[in-house]
Amino acid sequence: MSEPASISNGIAARYATAIFELSKESKSLKALESDLEALEAALADSGDFRDLINSPIYSREAQGKAATAVAEKMKLSATTTNTLALMASKRRLFVLPQLLRALRAMISEDKGEVTADVIAAKQLTKAQTEKLAATLKKTVGKDVNINMSVDETLIGGLVVKVGSQMIDTSIRAKLANLQNAMKEVG
Repeated sequence: MSEPASISNGIAARYATAIFELSKESKSLKALESDLEALEAALADSGDFRDLINSPIYSREAQGKAATAVAEKMKLSATTTNTLALMASKRRLFVLPQLLRALRAMISEDKGEVTADVIAAKQLTKAQTEKLAATLKKTVGKDVNINMSVDETLIGGLVVKVGSQMIDTSIRAKLANLQNAMKEVG
C-alpha cells in the first residue's frame, strides 16, 4: 500500500471508530447503516458529489455548507451529518470512500458477518450471487455480504477475497500460470 493510501486509511479508521462507537452507544446502528447506503449510492451516482469531496478548489466553509446541505437533503442522522461537517472543516472529506468501507466492515463484524470482495468477468445474476454467498458461508462459518465488481480482463471465472484469503479462479490467472510453466520447460 502506498504511503498516501495508508495515511488516508488511518484517518478514515479513526473517524469510523468514533462514528461507530457513538452510534452503538446511542443504539442507532440501523440509522448508521442506512446512512452508509445513501452515501455509497451518492458517491456512485453523483460526479458532483465526488468532485465536492475531492476537489481542493472548494474552501472549508463551502465544503462544510455543501456537505451539511447534502446530508440534510438525504435525511442522514445527526451523527453522520455532524461528522461530515467536521471532516469538511478539517479538509478530510477526501477519505469518505475509505470511511464508508471501514464503517461497513465494523457493522458487519458487529453483526457476525464478513464481506467478500468478488471480481467477475461479467455481472453475476442474483441466483449466482446467492449461491456464491451460501458456498462462502459454509467455508467461512459466518454470513457473507458480497461486494461485487466487474473486470472483463479476467476473461472468465472469479477472484474472491475474504479477509486475508484470496481465491483466483479466473481464466486470466490460469493462462498466466500456463505461460509461466511453459517458460520453465523450454
